Amino acid sequence: MEEGWVIAYTSNEMYHAELFKKVLGDHGIEAVIINKMDSSYQTFGEIEIYVKQDNILKAKKLAEEYDS
Repeated sequence: MEEGWVIAYTSNEMYHAELFKKVLGDHGIEAVIINKMDSSYQTFGEIEIYVKQDNILKAKKLAEEYDS
């Protein structure tokens, strides 16, 4: 991952990650999903969503709203 990108959200479900990425995009925040789930056993690992450092505060606020 390039410098300047930080984790804004993690999930164990790909559909949650995709939905949250859409929420970020709707608010003008570019996001990247990195799937770190084990390919054999889908119960190990996480899916991480990264945003640029400049957007982390707004992304964290959106994550709180998304989870509630």
